[in-house]
Amino acid sequence: MTKLKAPLPVTADTDGDLASLRGDCARMAPHWHAPDRVNAHPVSPSLIHGVEVPSAYARLLDAMSDYGD
Repeated sequence: MTKLKAPLPVTADTDGDLASLRGDCARMAPHWHAPDRVNAHPVSPSLIHGVEVPSAYARLLDAMSDYGD
């Protein structure tokens, strides 16, 4: 991890508007590193198993309204 010499200036924006979010992202972008290339390989459906959802959670999600209501 890179140690910064001086802390980044922080502007307290309690409203959290889109412009301040974009500004935060622009200030942080030089610190984010992504690999040049990601080699993703397909996974066989037979290897995907073991996902269980407790019935209480399934009922909770079923009772929730759809996104955007």
